[in-house]
Amino acid sequence: MDIGISTFPTDYSVDIAVVAKRAEELGFDSLWVPEHPILPVNASSPWPGSADGVIPRVYADIVDPFVALARASAVTSTIKLGTGICLVPERNPLLLAKEIATLDMYSKGRFLFGIGAGWHREETEIMGGDFDHRWTQTREAILAMKELWTKVESEYHGDYYDFPPVYSFPRPTQRPHPPVLLGGMARNVFRRVVDYGDGWMPNRVTPEQVRQGCAAIAELADAAGRDPSSISVSVFGQPADRELIEQLQEAGAGRVMVRLETAPEDESLANLESIAAAVL
Repeated sequence: MDIGISTFPTDYSVDIAVVAKRAEELGFDSLWVPEHPILPVNASSPWPGSADGVIPRVYADIVDPFVALARASAVTSTIKLGTGICLVPERNPLLLAKEIATLDMYSKGRFLFGIGAGWHREETEIMGGDFDHRWTQTREAILAMKELWTKVESEYHGDYYDFPPVYSFPRPTQRPHPPVLLGGMARNVFRRVVDYGDGWMPNRVTPEQVRQGCAAIAELADAAGRDPSSISVSVFGQPADRELIEQLQEAGAGRVMVRLETAPEDESLANLESIAAAVL
């Protein structure tokens, strides 16, 4: 079982480079950061993480994930670096493909591409996404990026993205490309994982839900002629609970990411040490 750390870096929390270096020293497998480029001041979209739907203020405060992970990569050498998650419909895939390939190159193949389509309608629409068809848009973006990552002359022709043959370099260090891990528990997530993903990355799930999800993925992969073992399962945003992590492993997870709360440096490093003592 691989154990990673997920955290929300801000301008008032510990430097992500400090967290990354210490997490690697302690033996954590990976470091994950989220994305919200903006949050509208006036919006009605409820946060799915609580019954009252109130969005925590830290969601508006987080930094850009790719800049943060690039900073983390410069002070580490083995820890994997992931987006948890990147809001794909809110980004241009031609630019995103280059950012990811560049980060993967500089980190020597340590990037993990956790993706999602978002839950905040107003944010998605302000950023240019089609909220009602955001997963269709996400699929097109991923397929377009795979062309950019794997071919010298790349082109893509879809409903959302349409470009003639172009050059896009560098190539990612990982071949054919960094793993694409789909977040969420949406109705069709398992079909999407089998269709164009390399892994499933659910959040706020129980061991039984993981077990059921693994079974669904295996069945769909077999039907598609794909080896189920080629699809990873990484459970996101869990507490530092060794017993729970063992249950998630038994259910089929190969990686669990434990939450590190946003805090100043001394408090954050103390919390990181406590998490390591509890789960590593």
